Amino acid sequence: MGSNIAAKTAARMRILVISHTYIVGLNCDKLRQMAALLPDGRVVAGVPRRWRPGGVQAQAIQSTPLDEGQFQRVPLGHISQNHQGLLCFGKGLIPLLRQLRPHIIQVEQGTRSLALAQLILLNRLLGLQAKLVCFTWWNLPYQLRPPAQWLEAFNLRHCHGAIAGNQAGASILQTHGFTGHLTVLPQLGVDEHRFRPQPQPQLAASLGILPDTFVVGYVGRFVPEKGLLTLVQALAQCPDLPWRLLLLGRGPFRAQVDQEAIAHHIQHRLIWIDSVPHADVPRYLNLMQALVLPSETAKDAKTLTATGWQEQFGHVLIEAMACGIPVIGSDSGEIPHVIGDAGLIFPEGSVVELSDRLQQLMQSPTLAHTLAQQGRHRVLQHYTQRALAQQQLAFYTHLMTP
Repeated sequence: MGSNIAAKTAARMRILVISHTYIVGLNCDKLRQMAALLPDGRVVAGVPRRWRPGGVQAQAIQSTPLDEGQFQRVPLGHISQNHQGLLCFGKGLIPLLRQLRPHIIQVEQGTRSLALAQLILLNRLLGLQAKLVCFTWWNLPYQLRPPAQWLEAFNLRHCHGAIAGNQAGASILQTHGFTGHLTVLPQLGVDEHRFRPQPQPQLAASLGILPDTFVVGYVGRFVPEKGLLTLVQALAQCPDLPWRLLLLGRGPFRAQVDQEAIAHHIQHRLIWIDSVPHADVPRYLNLMQALVLPSETAKDAKTLTATGWQEQFGHVLIEAMACGIPVIGSDSGEIPHVIGDAGLIFPEGSVVELSDRLQQLMQSPTLAHTLAQQGRHRVLQHYTQRALAQQQLAFYTHLMTP
């Protein structure tokens, strides 16, 4: 009886997701998958009309409306173009709520956002009786002062459910007083059809990569906290093996990485690739025999407690795993939970341990093959857009089931 009620509830569900994330069309794929799973339901993404992801000086992204039947994206007038917490919406939000009358309202702007408080109040004033869900990536302990403290307390008290992007985020929500239904799910998944094993012999040849070369890869920002110096130093301890380091991305730390490679006389083994369109990333991932994410938590020098940043997820890990590329990650933040038993983990900042993991893969094709298979299987089970859509809908159904 309970399962029949849950199935009927899910089939007709109307969902409103509020977030600047879905201005980018590629980021809407999970919501599209969710809508496809609702025979009689709808999924609507409410987004700001303009957003500056790199700060006030950055070029603004202009949102456009989408109407694909069961999935829609609706640009809304708003306040703030680059601050997640201060983002809130104009009067256009009210007719959207009245027309949709959502069963679920999910706000993905953090626990102390004005947008979340705004939706809580409108839900009550308009008599919608929707279940409110907040989403957060934040994974470091923090203390708030009024009025931010009051705002977060109000938001958490009136949310029926919460989704954290990582395990630490879930614990922090509970520490800050959240007592509702809670689950851990990343915000975005991976397209397993785009990110899949596909050899790239021509691209390899164009970059001077010989067939017997073991290509170690890194994809991301060139910044100190990503642990790139540790990676270079670890590879310097494997001088007699035929490896190359492929670095895809950009950032202010490139010069220091280059200098470190020169100091170890391995600069000729580095291949630098500037940022490429996301559609081309799978081609470069498929050049690699291992992808490394050597992130290092920013810590207070005296107390050695985490301050400022630690890895919240590591999306490139699931992209590489989907491509059948063995992965090595540090134990910073969420990385070990993402990789599970489908890759190798080393203590962050440890040159010796990272070098050991690299040499394990270089010297054991059997291990590399096993991890490649386990990694893709893990992604197909847990991290595709459809898998995340199913898990998120199951969470919503749980909230709505009497």
